[in-house]
Amino acid sequence: MKKYYKILLLITLVLSGVSCKKYLNVVPDNTGTLDYAFRNRNEAENYLFTCYATLQQLSDPTSNAGFTTSSEIIYPNNLTNHPLMETGFALIRGTQNSANVGLNFWDGENGGQAIYRSIRRCNIMLENIDKPVDLTPAEKQRWIAEVKFLKAYYHYYLVRLYGPIPIIKTNLDITATTEQVRVARSPVDSVFNYVVQLLNEAAPNLPAVINNKAQELGRITSVIALSVKAEVLATQASPLFNGNADFAGVKNKNGQLLFSTAYDASKWQKAADACKAAIDASAAAGLKLYQFSAPAISVPDSLNKVLTAQNAVTEKWDQNPELIWALNPVFPDQGYATPRMTSASAVNIFSNPSTFAVPIATTELFYSDKGVPINEDNTFDFANRFGLRTGDDASRFYIAKGYTTINEHFSREPRFYANIAFDGGIWFGNGKTTTNDMYHVEARGNTSLAGPKDLNTLNITGYWPKKLANYLSVYDDGFAPIHFHLPLMRLAGLYLLYAEALNEVGGPGPQVFTYIDMVRARAGLQGVQQAWTTYSKNPSKFSSKDGLRIIIHQERRIELCFEAQSGWDLRRWKELQSVLSNPLQGWNIYETDASRYYHPRTVLIPVFGLQNYLWPIKDNDLTIDNNLVQNPYW
Repeated sequence: MKKYYKILLLITLVLSGVSCKKYLNVVPDNTGTLDYAFRNRNEAENYLFTCYATLQQLSDPTSNAGFTTSSEIIYPNNLTNHPLMETGFALIRGTQNSANVGLNFWDGENGGQAIYRSIRRCNIMLENIDKPVDLTPAEKQRWIAEVKFLKAYYHYYLVRLYGPIPIIKTNLDITATTEQVRVARSPVDSVFNYVVQLLNEAAPNLPAVINNKAQELGRITSVIALSVKAEVLATQASPLFNGNADFAGVKNKNGQLLFSTAYDASKWQKAADACKAAIDASAAAGLKLYQFSAPAISVPDSLNKVLTAQNAVTEKWDQNPELIWALNPVFPDQGYATPRMTSASAVNIFSNPSTFAVPIATTELFYSDKGVPINEDNTFDFANRFGLRTGDDASRFYIAKGYTTINEHFSREPRFYANIAFDGGIWFGNGKTTTNDMYHVEARGNTSLAGPKDLNTLNITGYWPKKLANYLSVYDDGFAPIHFHLPLMRLAGLYLLYAEALNEVGGPGPQVFTYIDMVRARAGLQGVQQAWTTYSKNPSKFSSKDGLRIIIHQERRIELCFEAQSGWDLRRWKELQSVLSNPLQGWNIYETDASRYYHPRTVLIPVFGLQNYLWPIKDNDLTIDNNLVQNPYW
């Protein structure tokens, strides 16, 4: 047994450079040997949960590149207190480097998790699953499927970040030589194909739904596995990994090409088929698009649509029919997404710091109330969008009546008001749930209610990600958040992924519009064809594959905004460099007068080049394992 641990330790040091102390955490606490860990059902179940452990740790949005590098949220870098892990937010400031990798999921450093250690845990579980004599055949089958899913997802998480990675199908034998331990990277298509293989093996032996929610909510279902498979195949089919000439010539040291630069259209067909299978499985399991309905609260239709869009994310897990998958830890940062609206909410800056700032560019993604981009809407005065305007009776459920704000905040789609808190914007909730008495945001003069220029509570743009706060959460005297689980996957996202894949396969068609329009109808918007034909300055945009692709991409960015999804989408589309090529701006936050406040000012100039589409492998890892090659441009 000592020899077995020595070879596993060598593998650990080669792959990740983690310390011996960290490595010994691969077995449950107080477990001396693997034989003990699998001596009976209860001990084996404990080990199963260690396989889940890293997955649950991925719930922290501040260590999720899809959240921190999406351009949706800016976190200030000049605070006098640092309650959050800021490494991920700093990456778009140009801090990434190969000597000290930020969000290092290869080694588990600087905000990352040691994912290779988790893969080895999964392999140990699969190698020892036959040992517990009191494990029933049905449990064994399900546990194997769960571990195969976890192993697939861990490989998928790494391939999104690093591209070609070493595939760890089994742990090395105790007789492995030092050279065998020095593993090389596998071609990126081989990694994706292996992930899909594991998901195909896992899905049939997983339950479609969790019946015992009190005990098992959060464990993997077949619907989750099929939905992840759809996302995996769409990622493989997307421009970052499908025919990307920027990665041409990247080879292992033995000359093996790691990227195919030939575009393969069949990958999109596989993605479309997987999306449809996941949608069908979701329907069979009773999933459907969420609609807000609270018997004790009567709200007008306009506000109902706002609450529907907001609660599709923040509704309780077991009451949200749209939620395909979330992780067990609750979203921890509602206070960062909530502006201060009462004097009591300024007492504790750690409960309500209010520092998640949304740039102007993100707010302008959202459509007008006609369901088209505001710069394309032939009824929207885009050129005069920063002109001052006062809230009136017609807009009273969105903008405080009598409050001076700007034209751009009027006549927007309901998802704008669900996602964005802005100067003069209504905040339904925070303890007030009647329409005759609602809070509104006052952002001018940096009104944190703790005094101007308070660097502990500064929102540096004047916009907050309202969607990330449950409307019933109260940030006042007492601070009582209503917790929710940030979705990893929900049905609306799956519908839009299917529409995207169908468009890439065959261009515009009835099924493409059907699935986009279901999401739009829930948001109170006309279908794509009708909205663009009637209101767009480019009325035929939807009739070509290229035009419809732009529409679908914007629809996903709107629908899934702030959900740690857009950053991944923009990477796989190879659009993040374009998005981050422009300065990120906010308002002149220290001014109290509206005429001086509403002047855009640059808050951050992002730094993003071709190399940033993939994470670097740490220099030290390349030294330890001389069979590894670095990612391009690092």
